[in-house]
Amino acid sequence: MNKHQRVKAVLLGTAVSAGAMLSNGALADQKIDQVLAASQSKTAAAHASQQRINKLAEESADLLQKYKLVNKDIEGLKVYNAQLQKQIEKQQEKIQELNDSIGNITVLQRQIPPLAVRMLDALDQFVELDMPTQLETRQEEIAKVRDNMSRADFTIAEKFRQVLELYAIEGESGRKLETYTDTLPIGGQDREVDVLAIGRIALVYQTKDTKLSGAWDKETRAWVELDAGTYRNSIRQAIKIANKRASIDVLQLPVIAPEAAQ
Repeated sequence: MNKHQRVKAVLLGTAVSAGAMLSNGALADQKIDQVLAASQSKTAAAHASQQRINKLAEESADLLQKYKLVNKDIEGLKVYNAQLQKQIEKQQEKIQELNDSIGNITVLQRQIPPLAVRMLDALDQFVELDMPTQLETRQEEIAKVRDNMSRADFTIAEKFRQVLELYAIEGESGRKLETYTDTLPIGGQDREVDVLAIGRIALVYQTKDTKLSGAWDKETRAWVELDAGTYRNSIRQAIKIANKRASIDVLQLPVIAPEAAQ
């Protein structure tokens, strides 16, 4: 082989070697690219997984917080329900008491009307036996309340209240100093007089001209004439006091009391 041919052979071998090297480099670059791509894919997948993990962790933390809040609400509701249960039990006891009371009220409603009538009868008898202080007015009030006992537009409570009110008025009149105008038979004729009631202690009268005076005798249940000179001024002054036309003062007034039995 001549020199020129050897050079060509060397060049050809070099070219073949260079081609082989270039071919191997290309294959290596391709493998590196594949490794890098796989690594990037794994990294992306790992990042996505981490994001999912973080999201799940956040959701788990939120759920745990909500769970704690719900548990707290449940505990509060348990306490509240226990209190409500006690209230319900108390209300049931009250309902039972009310039911018992309703039954008792039904019995009382049947008993009150006859009781009210008996009380009116007793009060009527008391007024009849008492001093005749405004006798007609008191008797008229008793008769009016007695008529109301049969009225359907008045409740039992209202009827009983009216009876109690009459008793209260009678009790109050026994502690009052009062005067009123009346007509009494005096000296064989009817005379207009001023009547003075000192509670239930004394009941006296004086004619309008102040010349005649008298007092109610509880023993004989009749009016008796008084000595005009002894009680005239005292009775006149007491009538002024009762009418609030004079100040309260100590007066000498007749008190006709029953004598002790012998």
